[in-house]
Amino acid sequence: MPRLILLMIWIYWYNGNITTITRIEPKGVCAIIIPWNSPVIMLAKTMGPALAAGNTVIVKPAEQTSLSALYIASLVKEAEFPSGVFNVVCGYGAITGSALSEHMDVDKITFTGSTAVGKLIQQASGKSNLKSVTLELGGKSPLVVFNDADVDEAVHLAHFAVYVCNGQVCCAGSRTFVQEGIYDEFVKKSAEVAAARVVGDPFNTKTVQGPQVNAQQLNKILELIESGVKEGAKLETGGKRIGNRGYYVEPTVFSNVRDDMRIAREEIFGPVQQIIKFKTMDEVIRRSNDTIYGLGSGIVTKSLDNVFTYSQAVKAGTVWVNCYFVVTPQTPLGGYKMSGFGREFGENALYEYTEEKTITIRLVNKNS
Repeated sequence: MPRLILLMIWIYWYNGNITTITRIEPKGVCAIIIPWNSPVIMLAKTMGPALAAGNTVIVKPAEQTSLSALYIASLVKEAEFPSGVFNVVCGYGAITGSALSEHMDVDKITFTGSTAVGKLIQQASGKSNLKSVTLELGGKSPLVVFNDADVDEAVHLAHFAVYVCNGQVCCAGSRTFVQEGIYDEFVKKSAEVAAARVVGDPFNTKTVQGPQVNAQQLNKILELIESGVKEGAKLETGGKRIGNRGYYVEPTVFSNVRDDMRIAREEIFGPVQQIIKFKTMDEVIRRSNDTIYGLGSGIVTKSLDNVFTYSQAVKAGTVWVNCYFVVTPQTPLGGYKMSGFGREFGENALYEYTEEKTITIRLVNKNS
C-alpha cells in the first residue's frame, strides 16, 4: 500500500515527467593483497579488472615473492601508465597489509590468502571506512569419484587436482572421495602414481615437483602428515622430507581417512592426498559439505544424474565435472562459507571494482 501511494503521488505531482540514469563509477583506490603461490597469475586476475574499471591500484605482494610484482611495475612504467595509477608497496602483512586495510583513503580491498587473515581484513574494514572487500580464502575441496568412472583416468585427474603447484593451491582437490566399489584399486594406483612423481630442482626439465615455499610451510606439512599417522590413517606412500637442503616433501598418499582427522579438515597446502571411502550419493554430499570451506569441488562419473544431483547439492563456488582446475575469464571464481565472498572473472568481474549511482531527473515542461 505505501508503494502504491508513492506511485500515485509521483504520477500526480510530476505528471510522469521523470528520466532516471544509472551511472557506473570506479571505486577509487583499490588495494590488492596477493599471496605467494602463483604471484603473477594472482596479480593479473585482479589488477586487470581494477584498472579497466578506472581505478588506481596499490599492490601489496607477499613478502616471500615480491620481485614479480616489482617487475610488473617496471613494465607498467615502460608502458607509460600515468604516474600513480599502478603502485607496489612491499612489506609484511601484519604491518603493510594491515595499514592498507585500515587506511581511510583506500576504497576497496581484494585479498587472496588464508581465512584467518581474511577475517582480520574484514574487521579492519569495519573499523575504518567500511571499504568494499573481496576475499578468496582457503579451501578443503572434495573431488568425488563414482564407481562408473574410468579408474585410470580418475587416478590421474585426482593426482593432478592435489599435486599441481606442489599442492600449494587454495582450491586443490585434497579430499578425494572414492566410492567403495573401486576404492581399493584406486588407492593402489594412486600410490603408484605419487611414488613415481619426480621431485627436485625446478630448473631441471625432468622435475614435476619442486620445493615448498619456505621452512614454515615445510614444517606445517610434515606436522600434519604426522598427525594423520597418529590418528590412524594408513600412509600408502611418502610422508617424509627429502634430503636436508631445500624444502622438499615426498608426494604423500593416505587411505582409510576419517572425516574427523586433521588431515581431512585442515588445509595442508602441500603434496598430500587423502583418499576417503563412501557408499551413497546422499552420504558423499553430506560429507563433502561437512567443512568450513566451500571454494572448489569436483566429480568424476559417466552419469548425468550423478553430475546434476551432486553439482546442485555441494556448497562450493566451482564444480568441475570430469576435469579439474579449468578456469576461464568468462566464468566467475569464488567461494562459499569461509572460503570468502565476491567473485573474480565472469561478466560481473568489473562490478567488484565499481559503484552504481542512480541519477533521477525531472524534465521541466515549459507549457505546464
